[in-house]
Amino acid sequence: MSELSPERIRLIVITDRNLAGARGVLDTVSEALEGGAPCVQLRDKGRSVRESLPLARALREETNRVGALFFVNDRLDLALAVEADGVHLGPDDLSLDAVARILPPGFLLGYSTDDPEDAARAQAQGASYIGCGTVFPTASKPNAGEVIGLEGLRRVVQAVDIPVVGIGGVHSGRAPQVARSGAAGAAVIGAVMGAADPARSVRDLLRAWEGD
Repeated sequence: MSELSPERIRLIVITDRNLAGARGVLDTVSEALEGGAPCVQLRDKGRSVRESLPLARALREETNRVGALFFVNDRLDLALAVEADGVHLGPDDLSLDAVARILPPGFLLGYSTDDPEDAARAQAQGASYIGCGTVFPTASKPNAGEVIGLEGLRRVVQAVDIPVVGIGGVHSGRAPQVARSGAAGAAVIGAVMGAADPARSVRDLLRAWEGD
């Protein structure tokens, strides 16, 4: 397992082509990075690796430019092809122990779960961080699953020693509650990808962890 500083994933901006609209994913992410986003995750559901490759390369370039982390959701092959910093997997993807055995040195491994026991297993199998949710109701991610609330997030935080990031319905007004739960950060889709001013939204979200 590669160790991951919580500050590097204080805020994970997850991409969404529909929410980015006419501005486009790359320009939206560029603005978010200018606002100080420390991490970006490419989520490109419904597209093949070949279709996602140009955007993945462009995002890798942008994140490298400012020293931010870059993850790819689900697709290990795409993450390796563009030399991403890591991949984010869920229970329906390749098993963590199988993936961890073939990762290059320093490659980071995120895992989604809202179950404390599953989170502890994921840590033992090599996960670098846990994405935990759905914390609040959200319209950004279809089939996001049952809302677990802040108490559910807290239980996962207490079950592991690796950073936990809260996801699901997080915006600047709710980020302080996520921070108080003990989570290392938040992962957001609509709060940044659909924002009129992505840079300002990023700054507002990060403020919840100032002084941590």
